[in-house]
Amino acid sequence: MTMPDGAAGGGVASVVVAAGLGNIGSVVNMCRRLNVHPTVSDDPDLVRGAGRLLLPGVGAFDVSMAALVERGLDDAIREAAAAGTPILGICLGMQLLFDASEEGTSEGLGLIPGTVRRLAEVSPHGPVSIPHMGWSRMEAHGTHPLLDGLDEDARYYFVHSYAAVPRDERHVIGSSIHGSPFVSAVARDNVLGVQFHPEKSHRYGKALLANYLKDG
Repeated sequence: MTMPDGAAGGGVASVVVAAGLGNIGSVVNMCRRLNVHPTVSDDPDLVRGAGRLLLPGVGAFDVSMAALVERGLDDAIREAAAAGTPILGICLGMQLLFDASEEGTSEGLGLIPGTVRRLAEVSPHGPVSIPHMGWSRMEAHGTHPLLDGLDEDARYYFVHSYAAVPRDERHVIGSSIHGSPFVSAVARDNVLGVQFHPEKSHRYGKALLANYLKDG
């Protein structure tokens, strides 16, 4: 499996973006289980020079965007994306890749066109509890290196009340169901995102991260 090449220039191979957005330790531990030892940093220069980035996050959209802006990480991530650096947004980190969110008023990173919207509280099957917390399957849309070799019965761990709605359906590579279908994985060239927590999804999440981190 081949992911897009990382940024050139001799930078750190893999960087976990640290802006106080949560679940950093779990992501790092899963990477280490895959024999990848990422640098954890909120230094914009390290982010710009990384071979690949992981952007984890939990919490509120506006608070998290403010934390990125305060450290100059928003522009660093955008510049890395423009340079072709692979980026994987995780949970809230995936939502930050989009233009905006119904959860707040801040602009997102704008790397994937679309808006993040609250999950529907009603479905054809009746009321739906929000937030969505627990294990759900993901249906792949076509093929993508991030999902290479993953079992169609694989389950992933979710904790969220909002989900992305990409403007272009071609950017959707996976969807799941919580009452109604929602987008659970996206890709636009080198910019990728998953709504679930691969670092908490046991062997299935480990396999997905192995795809992303391969040769990284």
